[in-house]
Amino acid sequence: MVHEHDHQHNPDDHDNSHHHHHEHNEHNEGHGHHGDFKKIFLISLPFALFIIVFWPMMGIEFPFTLSFQGSNWLVLAAATFLYFYGGKPFLTHAVHELKNKQPAMMTLVSLGISVAYFYSLYAFFINYFSSSQEELMDFFWELATLIIIMLLGHWIENNAVGEANNALKKMAELLPKEATRVNKDGSTEVVQLTDITEDDVIRVSAGDHIPADGVIISGHTSVDESLVTGESKQVDKSVDDQVIGGSVNGSGTIKVKVTATGKSGYLSQVMDLVSEAQRDQSRAELLSDKVAGWLFYFALIAGIISFIIWYLFFTGINDALIRFVSVLVIACPHALGLAIPLVTARSTSLGAQNGLIIKNREVMEIAQHIDILLMDKTGTLTEGNFAVNHFQSFTDRFSNDEVLGLMASIEESSTHPLALGILNKVKELSISYPKADEVNNLPGIGLEAVVDGYHMKITNASYLDKHNIPYEKRLFDELASEGNSISFLIIDGENVGLVAQGDQIKPNSKQLIDELKARNIEPVMVTGDNRQVAEGVAKELGIKTSHSEKMPEDKEQIVREYQDQGKKVMMVGDGINDAPSLVRSDIGIAIGAGTDVAIESADVILVKSDPADIMHFLTLSENTMRKQIQNLWWGAGYNIIAIPLAAGVLAPWGVLFPPTIAGIIMSISTIIVALNAINLKLD
Repeated sequence: MVHEHDHQHNPDDHDNSHHHHHEHNEHNEGHGHHGDFKKIFLISLPFALFIIVFWPMMGIEFPFTLSFQGSNWLVLAAATFLYFYGGKPFLTHAVHELKNKQPAMMTLVSLGISVAYFYSLYAFFINYFSSSQEELMDFFWELATLIIIMLLGHWIENNAVGEANNALKKMAELLPKEATRVNKDGSTEVVQLTDITEDDVIRVSAGDHIPADGVIISGHTSVDESLVTGESKQVDKSVDDQVIGGSVNGSGTIKVKVTATGKSGYLSQVMDLVSEAQRDQSRAELLSDKVAGWLFYFALIAGIISFIIWYLFFTGINDALIRFVSVLVIACPHALGLAIPLVTARSTSLGAQNGLIIKNREVMEIAQHIDILLMDKTGTLTEGNFAVNHFQSFTDRFSNDEVLGLMASIEESSTHPLALGILNKVKELSISYPKADEVNNLPGIGLEAVVDGYHMKITNASYLDKHNIPYEKRLFDELASEGNSISFLIIDGENVGLVAQGDQIKPNSKQLIDELKARNIEPVMVTGDNRQVAEGVAKELGIKTSHSEKMPEDKEQIVREYQDQGKKVMMVGDGINDAPSLVRSDIGIAIGAGTDVAIESADVILVKSDPADIMHFLTLSENTMRKQIQNLWWGAGYNIIAIPLAAGVLAPWGVLFPPTIAGIIMSISTIIVALNAINLKLD
């Protein structure tokens, strides 16, 4: 059910969005685009350590501070190398941000290290050539520690971002590189996966990864789809069953007719969705950009004010410069740049690992305000496969088994789910039955046929009411209220028996309903099924409101009505007929394993058709939002206190903050933010 045309224009779309993303990231943070922070960090480290050992910190000599003839020139050389090599990623990016007229993180860092370096250079030469006793203080020590700490923070961050992308890589590796193609003459050849086209037949041996989506045309096996769909059990597969590329074949050898390859396959769609989600920018992310911009101006203004005050009222230019540098150094809110992207990347990959594909990032925020959850019945709350719960004869002419057998003979050629239920039951009970002739479908009524010379019909209660054929109302109501669909067997106008079939409620449905109520979300069921069946299921699950006998367009109407009352609606559906209401609702969740997953209209896809995953989604979105807010506070909040301290507000009481402490505080907050994001969990 993949929409072919989507794939025709998709590559361009993706390139475009990718392009924007890069641009955005260029001025946002530019993680990982320029060289490898790990490499830059490891090369810079010995130079920084040299400066730390051979140079005093702000004029304070440590017990371990060493020096020898000419060591000061080596320190100068090391500092210069550090500034131009270690500082390069920050400097190149600052240029970008300024070009975009959006000063943010990198501009701040560059400002801090440039002020520190050039001021120190000036101080170094003044001290070296001047004959006066008073030495100017320099910042080589701070420069070294600042650059090293910044690089380390970025390295940690890139690791965390990388973790999220690994989820995609792992998915990509599920598809084998080659496949065994079966030719028309029955011979086989091993070909590259890229050479496989639709309608090719491929042979998959036991234990191999299945190369492409397809339908089994011979063989019987069990398939492990857990990596693709998240379903952990082995799924039995035989002829006519669909298999998904990337899943692992069990013990049997099968031949598969390919229905979708590489680009159009299910796995590739899942990957597209995951990477699209990771690229998407939610509003909170834009918020972190704004906060960074504000901080830049805040720091710059605070720095200039503190410079002027120190210059005018205190000890002249040197102390004033030191305060200015301290403010700019401490203001680099690296943590802020990581605050949201890390959480987002982590939550996207967590979702994917748990069979939740989040296509539209904004739903994470909307999910906090949902009032109503609309659910389809069949396939969402119930399994969607019918089983015979009760059958009986109303006449001495036929036994119960014979009634079922006659119904089976009429249903034999039908593919209706109710027909399959009856045929499965006779197979299970080994009931033999005669062959039917002249089978005819009566739309909205049922089937008619001639069996053993008798004219027979399988039909429903409304037909009996219309034609005044008597039946036991009490028995009918009792069976229907248990959620059964009921079919009657009519022979020559006489009601001779009935069969009642129920759709099994999914094991997790009841728990889902209870948990929704606990979250103050009202569960509402919408179904095309008849009223008694719908009410039976609703009653069993504890759903107060249910709408039955609804067409797809009615469902959309119901979503609208709730929204007109000012309620936020989440809709869960399992197919094409739910598409209009999925689009209309505030959050559309598509349930469905297999290729139908690509329903364009949903915001979230539950790969395992398990209602419990709706709760997983709500929990994930709640935890994600909580982490984002925490990270924004960790990333920016400390600056509110730190910048005034760096500017010297406590100086009258003799307390001054050296820029190094600023650098350390800032790195700690970066690490806290990264760990906080990695720590995001589902439970």
